[in-house]
Amino acid sequence: MSLPLTLLFVPLALGVVVNGIFGAKLSQRVAGIVGCAAIGLSFLGGIVAFSGVRAGTLDDVSLYQWIAAGSLSIDAAFRFDALSAVMTLVVTGVSFLIHIYSVGYMNHEDRRGFSRFFAYLNLFVFAMLILVLGDSYLLMFVGWEGVGLCSYLLIGFWYQRGPRNPGETYPSQAGKKAFVVNRIGDFGFLLGMFFIFLNTGSLRFDDVFHAAEAGGISASALKAITLLLFVGAIGKSAQLPLHVWLPDAMQGPTSVSALIHAATMVTAGVYMVARSHVLYTLAQTGEIVAWFGILTAVFAATMAIASFDIKGVLAYSTISQLGYMFVGVGLGAYSAGIAHLMTHAFFKGLMFLAAGSVLHAMHDELDMRKMGGLLKKTPITFVTFFVGALAIAGFPLLSGFFSKDAILLAAFQHNGAIFWIGLLTAFLTAFYMFRLIAITFFGEPRDYTLFAHAHESPPSMTFPLLALAALSAAAGALLGFTEDGPFYAFLNPMFHGEHAEGGSSLPMILSIVAAIAGILIGWRAYVGKPAEALSRANPVVALWRRKWFVDELYDFLIVHPLRWTSDRVLWRIVDNRIIDGLVNLTASAAWLGGAGLRTAHSGIVQTYAFAILAGAVILVAAALLR
Repeated sequence: MSLPLTLLFVPLALGVVVNGIFGAKLSQRVAGIVGCAAIGLSFLGGIVAFSGVRAGTLDDVSLYQWIAAGSLSIDAAFRFDALSAVMTLVVTGVSFLIHIYSVGYMNHEDRRGFSRFFAYLNLFVFAMLILVLGDSYLLMFVGWEGVGLCSYLLIGFWYQRGPRNPGETYPSQAGKKAFVVNRIGDFGFLLGMFFIFLNTGSLRFDDVFHAAEAGGISASALKAITLLLFVGAIGKSAQLPLHVWLPDAMQGPTSVSALIHAATMVTAGVYMVARSHVLYTLAQTGEIVAWFGILTAVFAATMAIASFDIKGVLAYSTISQLGYMFVGVGLGAYSAGIAHLMTHAFFKGLMFLAAGSVLHAMHDELDMRKMGGLLKKTPITFVTFFVGALAIAGFPLLSGFFSKDAILLAAFQHNGAIFWIGLLTAFLTAFYMFRLIAITFFGEPRDYTLFAHAHESPPSMTFPLLALAALSAAAGALLGFTEDGPFYAFLNPMFHGEHAEGGSSLPMILSIVAAIAGILIGWRAYVGKPAEALSRANPVVALWRRKWFVDELYDFLIVHPLRWTSDRVLWRIVDNRIIDGLVNLTASAAWLGGAGLRTAHSGIVQTYAFAILAGAVILVAAALLR
């Protein structure tokens, strides 16, 4: 095994084993060191891999033949190229900071829970690296299912807890919801893989792409394959209509939310589409991907505007920003989509961890209507969150500005309708982010009891905030997130020299105006507003606050019919009457047969003699009549 591969996977595997098996006997300090050291070494492996790819000294690595069945032959092989190198750095780097933060955030857990948590975190990153580095759709799917399993374990980590407020989802229910909804998308992914194998006889990326470029896959089959794969991406990246699991996933610990939203699971769909760019380009189905993305982006933004759950706002924001990424990769601006994935990992990871710091200060209170004035009590949290909010709003020269501008430029050049909806979403993003800041950090405290006990988080939590704030602010300029910068020069050859057509400055000017307008209006509308005024809502906002009644619609159209069918048909008729009826009928037949034979076994000699005589007469009669 090569050095990068060893560093990437072996420490994480050891971290899972040590904390997973022996964690109950370890102190919190030792369990935390093991978990953080594992991801730290993996991050070092990511740096080595990135350097090797950039220098051209690192090739793909094949470990052994994994599957050999008929014409299907799959190796356990890992792919090192520009795309996987960038993703590996993002996954391990952001996860490393989240692990450090978790040491402080989860210190109230007992030893067993604390070590179990770090075992799950290490396993999550391990699965995500398999997804990113696998050199076939099948190995990618192994990682795909691995992150799905880990998300179930981590979202439901506090499985013994009830809901925070009446009507909310239990952590265990939220974990199950994420698991079930993702299985719907995974079914599409599986069908896509079956179609790929039927048409190419292979699941290796190189074989599949070469076959597609050589005309070995018909146009209709290509469209079917890309759309089925995209169904998987919709589920994993929480796009319409399979977005419903992500807001409920906030029932897990906040550092889990940061890990899922910033570095791992939800980015898998975007990565998969970018990895399959050859198929999407040939099939010309990218515009469908872009439309799903932009409609999801504006839809989620409306719910973020109406939510008072501080983590809920960030969850809807993630769904919206993922929509932007799908616009980028859907319109062929693959590097721009991956750039936004990278900057989003910085500022969304930052804002989730800062939200966790707010919860830490407010005794786990999520409702922003009970907050206010926290700037005085949590200055580091405020400053870092403010930087993240500016970045996601697309404020000039911050990291989000470069990546979002590149996506809007692609939309401006390819589809005017998508561009204008994207611009509206940019305004809404800036609006709801500064609405959150105005309500949470400024004005008078709305709950003086909570405010009196509020305090800044310990250094183990504030250090990751400061590091991510620095990346959110400066990554765009330092890494060269411009069309001619080093980042695009590194990634573009992966996508056959993709480049923007022309350099119109109009989209950039309009996006800056939208961002600044959203910031100012969001700030002025909500700063210093009392809780009663915040709670009032017109019918449109009330609709957004009820999440467009999508959960109720799913309940009405799918859950209740299934439950009614299970109860009234499958259980009462099929199970109770048909299956149980057949079993009972068999038993009754046996009982009746036994009862009939029992009368012949009376113990009376005369009866037996009569039976023998009757039998003899019947046999003689039968012989004479032949």
